[in-house]
Amino acid sequence: MVHNFFMNFPSTQSLTPTRLLWVSVAVAVITIVLKTSAWYITDSVGLLSDAMESFVNLASAMFGLAMVTIAQRPADEDHPYGHHKAEYFSSGFEGALIVGAALAIIWAASHRMFDPQPVQQLGWGLVLSVISSVLNGLLAWVMFRSAKLHRSIALHADAKHLVTDVWTSVGVVVGLGVVLLTGWLWLDAVVAIGVALNILWEGCQLIWRSTQGLMDEALEPELLADIDSTLEQFRHPSIRFDHLSTRRSGQRCFLDMHMHMPARWSLGRAAAVRANVEQALMKAVPGLRASIQLLPSDVEAFLEDEQDPN
Repeated sequence: MVHNFFMNFPSTQSLTPTRLLWVSVAVAVITIVLKTSAWYITDSVGLLSDAMESFVNLASAMFGLAMVTIAQRPADEDHPYGHHKAEYFSSGFEGALIVGAALAIIWAASHRMFDPQPVQQLGWGLVLSVISSVLNGLLAWVMFRSAKLHRSIALHADAKHLVTDVWTSVGVVVGLGVVLLTGWLWLDAVVAIGVALNILWEGCQLIWRSTQGLMDEALEPELLADIDSTLEQFRHPSIRFDHLSTRRSGQRCFLDMHMHMPARWSLGRAAAVRANVEQALMKAVPGLRASIQLLPSDVEAFLEDEQDPN
């Protein structure tokens, strides 16, 4: 049965970021119902913390859907490089929501720490929590694959949050299982605070990653290695490359560099070599846009900024 499920599951190529985020919205609604029901029938602050994170999942998926829609808009006069950076706002917003949820959980659990309350029908609560975790885990697995294929930070952020949600639920289930076996009611609050600290760390990581993207961070080392190996195919005593700089903007990657070749070459010959280099680079790094400036071998570009005397 499980084998048939994966065999019949839509291919990653057909699951676009927009479609997957719609699925994420639907799954978030389902898990909210399941986890809120688990908290309602048990009155467990640990399960309450788990349910609160599901509300964050819903808000994050909806905001991510809006940002991915904006990121897919074509370049225009006001945004000649496209709208791809909109996905970083999704990642940062999701991180901020996670941090807010973590602080709210800590506040709620700290009161229960000094005034522990009995939990009711814990078995049913744990079953509902496990079911919601399975749904989140399957969705996260698919989203990670699609995020890598489509180079979508919004999908990656949502998938990473779902994985955090799964581990949160695992921690809650284990902790409440211990409560059920030992009768230590105070452990319910301890589990909730532990969950909050975990998702607080995850939220801070997402915020940091989004800020680095907005600051035009260079491409990942593995992509830089692919670029260097591609350029190596064209290096020659008469051809050299320098002043290479890269940046990522959502799904797009940008490369600027100088390509030096003999001054005696015709413009047509030089342009043909440059076109071959550009095509090879874009084939090696999907989503790359290369801007290559042609220069004679004995000419160096002046790139230093003027220093402000003040």
